[in-house]
Amino acid sequence: MLVTLSDWLWSYLLIGSLLLVGLRCSIGSSWIQLRFFGRMFALLKSGRTGSTERGISGFQALVVSVAGRVGGGNIAGVAVAITLGGPGALFWMWLIAILGMATSVFECALAQLFKRKLADDDFRGGPAYYMHFGLGWRWLPLLYSALLLITIGLGFNAVQAYSVTHSVESAFGIPTHLSGWVLTAVMTVVVFGGIRRVAIFSEVIVPIMVLGYFALALLVLLQNIDAIPAAFASILSSAFGLEQAAGGGIAAAINQGARRGLFSNEAGLGTAPNVAAVADIAHPVSQGLIQALSVFIDTLVLCTCTALIIVLSPVYQPGSAGVEGIALTQLALASHVGPWGEVLVSLALVMFAVSSIAYNCYLGENSIAYFADGHYRRFAINGFRVAVMALIAWASVQDLGTVFSFSDLTMGLLAVVNLLALWRLYPIGIRLLKDFEMHWQGSEPRFDPSRLSGIKVDPNSW
Repeated sequence: MLVTLSDWLWSYLLIGSLLLVGLRCSIGSSWIQLRFFGRMFALLKSGRTGSTERGISGFQALVVSVAGRVGGGNIAGVAVAITLGGPGALFWMWLIAILGMATSVFECALAQLFKRKLADDDFRGGPAYYMHFGLGWRWLPLLYSALLLITIGLGFNAVQAYSVTHSVESAFGIPTHLSGWVLTAVMTVVVFGGIRRVAIFSEVIVPIMVLGYFALALLVLLQNIDAIPAAFASILSSAFGLEQAAGGGIAAAINQGARRGLFSNEAGLGTAPNVAAVADIAHPVSQGLIQALSVFIDTLVLCTCTALIIVLSPVYQPGSAGVEGIALTQLALASHVGPWGEVLVSLALVMFAVSSIAYNCYLGENSIAYFADGHYRRFAINGFRVAVMALIAWASVQDLGTVFSFSDLTMGLLAVVNLLALWRLYPIGIRLLKDFEMHWQGSEPRFDPSRLSGIKVDPNSW
C-alpha cells in the first residue's frame, strides 16, 4: 500500500512539480544559479566563520546543511538509483540539482526574510514560518511541521542508522547492535548540544569528509581516465532510454533520478531553509546563494563521484541481478583500489551519517519549536532527542524496507506542501532578489525591510 501510494505521488505529481517550480525560479531569476555562481564563493569567503550573538555564521549554516545533504544518499542512494534506473538516473539527478539550486536560493532567502527571534536568543525559521507569516496560512504550516518531524526527525534517521551499522558490519565484521550503541552514544553528545554544537561539529567534520571522498573519487578517475568518455556516453544514452536493459528505460531513469536526487540534495523539500534561517547575515538572498552551493556540492560533485566509481567498475553489470545499495558502492571501490576501498566507503558513510543525523535532529526540533513555546518547547525537544537516540539503537538491527517506502511517501508529501508555498511566494522572492541585485556594489549589501513595502518581517530579526 505504501509503495503504491508513493509511486503514484512521485510519478503523477511530484516530479512535475519539482521541474515546474525549478524552471519558474530559474527562468524568472534569469538563471541566478549560473549568473551568480562565482558570487556564491565570494559571499562564503566574506562571511564570518564563528557563531555570533545573534546566531551562527553563513559558513556554518552552509556546512550544517551540507552535513545533512551529504549522507547515505550520496553513497547508498546513488547505487540504488543506478540499480533500478540505470546509469541514466544520474543525468536526471543533475537536472533536478541544477534547477534545485534556483529553488534553494528562493526557499532559503524566504526563510531568512520571515525568520523569528526567540527568547533563547536563537533564530527560528523555515517553511512553516514563511507559510504562516508570509502567506497567512494556519493549517498547512502545522501539516508541514508534522511531516517534517516524522520524515526527517524519525524516518531519515532510522535509514541512516540502518545504513551505517550494516556497512560497518560488512567492512569490519562488527555486529550491528554494537556499532548501533556506539553511534547512539556519539549522537547523544552532539545532538544534546543544540544547533551551535551541531554547527561547530559540522564546521570541522564536513570539509574533511567532502574533500576526502572527492580525493578518493579523483584517484579512481585518474586510474580509469581512458574509460571516462564511455562512462558519460553510457549515462547520457541510458538517460533517454537508449539502453533499455540498464534499469528499465527512460521512465525508470527519470523516476529514480528524481527520487534519489531529492533525497540527496533536498532542494525544494524545505529542509535546508530551517538551518538557513538561523544564520546571522546581512541580506536574505546572501544565504540563499550560499545554500545553493550545498546542492552543487552534494549532487553535481559527490553523487557524480559515486556514480562514476560504480559505472567504471566491473562489479556493475547493467541489466543483471547482483549486488546493490551500499554493497555495490563498497565492492565497486574495492575493485579499483583494493580491499581497503570497502573499508574507506564504510568510514565515509559513518562520517556522512553522523553529520546527517545531527542535522535531521535539528530539523525535527525546529518543527517542534513551531508547535510548542516556552518551557513546553524545551521539554518537548529533549523528549524528541531521547526518542531519536532510542530509534537509532533500534534501527541498527532492523530490516527497514517498510521504513524506506514510508520515508519516500512522507518526503513526497513534505515537498508538495513546500513547493505549493514557494509557488505562491514567488513574487516576494523576485522582489527580494531584485533588491539584492540593485544594492550589490561589489560586495554583500545590507537588507533594509523598509524597501519591501507591504511585507511584515520580525523587527527583532533585522
